[in-house]
Amino acid sequence: MDALARKLGLRTDPTIFFTSAGIMILFLVALLIAPDAIGAAFGAGREWIVTNLGWFFILGVTTWVAFLLWVAMSRYGAIRLGGNDAKPTYTNVSWFAMLFAGGIGTVLMFWGVAEPISHFANPPRSDVEPFSVTAADDAMSFAIYHLGLHTWAIFAMPGLAFAYFIYRYNLPMRFSSVFYPFLGERIYGPIGKSLDIFAILGTLFGVAVSIGLGTQQINAGLTELWGVPDAVITKVLIIAVLTTVAVGSIVAGLDSGVKLLSNINIGMAVGLLLFVLFTGSTVFLLRAVVETFGLYITNLLPMAFWNDTLARYSSEGGAWGWQGSWTVFYWAWTVTWSPFIGIFVARISRGRTIREFVLGVLFAPSIFTLVWFAIFGWSAMEIDGIGPAARAALGDQAGVLSAAVAESIPLAMFAFFDNFPAATLIKGLAVVIVAIFFATSSDSASLVVDMLCTGSADPGPWHQRVFWGVSEGMLAAMLIVLAGDAGLTALQQVITVVGLPMFILVFIMMFSLYRGLSQEDLSEVRVGSPPRQEELKPED
Repeated sequence: MDALARKLGLRTDPTIFFTSAGIMILFLVALLIAPDAIGAAFGAGREWIVTNLGWFFILGVTTWVAFLLWVAMSRYGAIRLGGNDAKPTYTNVSWFAMLFAGGIGTVLMFWGVAEPISHFANPPRSDVEPFSVTAADDAMSFAIYHLGLHTWAIFAMPGLAFAYFIYRYNLPMRFSSVFYPFLGERIYGPIGKSLDIFAILGTLFGVAVSIGLGTQQINAGLTELWGVPDAVITKVLIIAVLTTVAVGSIVAGLDSGVKLLSNINIGMAVGLLLFVLFTGSTVFLLRAVVETFGLYITNLLPMAFWNDTLARYSSEGGAWGWQGSWTVFYWAWTVTWSPFIGIFVARISRGRTIREFVLGVLFAPSIFTLVWFAIFGWSAMEIDGIGPAARAALGDQAGVLSAAVAESIPLAMFAFFDNFPAATLIKGLAVVIVAIFFATSSDSASLVVDMLCTGSADPGPWHQRVFWGVSEGMLAAMLIVLAGDAGLTALQQVITVVGLPMFILVFIMMFSLYRGLSQEDLSEVRVGSPPRQEELKPED
């Protein structure tokens, strides 16, 4: 493999590179040959995990939030991720833009209207009346719970571990590096490389699913705007265009490509947010934003530990009812992305203190998410009709968005914009924003996969980086062409099951990080070669 890597002009670990690429191709072939069988097998696995280990996911993410906040507020918060004289590479604005665009920008566009409306029409708690004021409050609380501090803790936990061990111990920029306190030099051997390969595959398949889902939303928007057919060929063309944009950004690199796309995207998203605010019920929405902060703060602790324990006695949804399909699924899905987002966040956070890192990564995107959901979610529920009196006054228009979400989640955002001026223009802008968000996610994922292979923050040869960008696009396109929705559904089941071992590994990261921090001599800087493993034994 070394000879082949040299012949192809690659600068990478041949074992990690070729094994990851080979497994990706083999699994894709199997998925294309028997998508239904694979989907059924992994679907059964997902069902078992949700039923028996859902509590572990919910408790685990809440534990990470608490641990991260403790680390930030402790004496370790002053540790700088790099030397004591290291300075942040990016301004706060660019840093936040890349965090947001590389993290969950696409999710906000997809679910900004659809999730609050879904919970509004089908309340999580069985004793809440659909479309009521209480249902509206609960819908907003759960939507922000799913995409606020807890989601960002899933990204921040591995991100901080990567940044700490890579910059403080001068270890390779690889997934395996965060397990140095337990594995020592074995991170360079078969165990470490197996961990890196696992992280690469999770990232590739997770991104492929997201590209597939994003393509559906873009296709829905084009159909709504210009009657473009909702067909396989359309989706393939969309993926080709998005992949081309992503590849151009990959070749440009992190500073010129991803940074530029992220800044453009966050600017357009803020513009869309302000448009909805000032052309909608402005005073109502401003009051709602303030009130939503209160709802989130008040309900955060109960929601963080709610396990739907009594679902079997209060609903027909089985042992987990509503929460198994939403919260547990969210955490299992999101954690498959955590190595990708974690390394990406670590790469753009050199020079920041642990306190800056944790508070910035947890709170800046969470606050933006809260404002986004408050404006889009409350606007959507007001249009749909909150409470019996409002719905009666709306007449036939009551429930129009609920019906749209029930029919097609990708169409929800575009049905929402029908209620605003310049609807066609705004829908077109929304399509562009979604497209750039997905291109940004794809190019940042490709750069991260390349880092996992090379073990360095320095970019590999351009054709090596392009290989991963094209692979992601082809993976999504081939699933849509050859397996259709069945392939996409099967892959969703697969990465949900993969989420369990990844979840366990992130849990181990927490202990690994604590072990490293506990050995810090805060009176002097220790940057450079990692300490010997025997130095990392916990103190008595």
